[in-house]
Amino acid sequence: MDRLHIVQSLCQHWSGPISLSLYLSDAESHQLADFVHNSEILRARTNVGYHVVFKEGNLYPVNFLRNVALDHANTPFVFLSDIDFLPGANVYDTLLVSTQKYFIQAQSDLKPRALVVPAFETLRYRLDQFPRTKAEVLDLWILGTLLTFRYHVWTLGHKATNFGKWRTATKPFQVEWEPHFEPYIVVPKNVTRYDQRFVGFGWNKVSHIVELHAQNFQFIVLPNVFIIHMPHAPVWTLPDSEARSNSDSV
Repeated sequence: MDRLHIVQSLCQHWSGPISLSLYLSDAESHQLADFVHNSEILRARTNVGYHVVFKEGNLYPVNFLRNVALDHANTPFVFLSDIDFLPGANVYDTLLVSTQKYFIQAQSDLKPRALVVPAFETLRYRLDQFPRTKAEVLDLWILGTLLTFRYHVWTLGHKATNFGKWRTATKPFQVEWEPHFEPYIVVPKNVTRYDQRFVGFGWNKVSHIVELHAQNFQFIVLPNVFIIHMPHAPVWTLPDSEARSNSDSV
């Protein structure tokens, strides 16, 4: 519920369909209905599905929530993302073209693929101007306003994306899977579901990418798309690196 305000911004950045799962209490589900009704932005959208999972117990069933959203998507391809990321202005249109090329036209290749959307983050709660193009991202990266996602606390999560190559890339390029890799990806909707045994923090996305690697997926980084993580109040008490090394955190 504490991320609900981001949905408005997301709908301004992403014109395509959205399958959204929310973990709410009974009272919060009524707040959700009021929030959507009172938002001109959300009220105008007819391609957003809100799927409520009612709270039970003390653990956050993150992968169950992901599967709920995935199961209820009604498109042949899906961009698997978390709520606190905002995509660049033309990401949706670019992904439509990319899925046509790498999934539909390339069906005869019989090679399973995942398209990687590079992830960045800002430590500011508000950007003066959200970057619209890759060139603007590169400028903010040089200034230190943007960083590659989790660069300081969990570099291994996105290191395999090869941001150095992405800087100058004008064509998609393939990268090799590495341990702890957890990119945000576009895949066919029938992709392997997330392992629902993972709850709370740690390894939930990593385990999914490991499964795709075991299925011989190719990971292809797209050169002109990006998402940016917007900061929020911390949910977990452990830093990324400590939590991931602590077996109790999974």
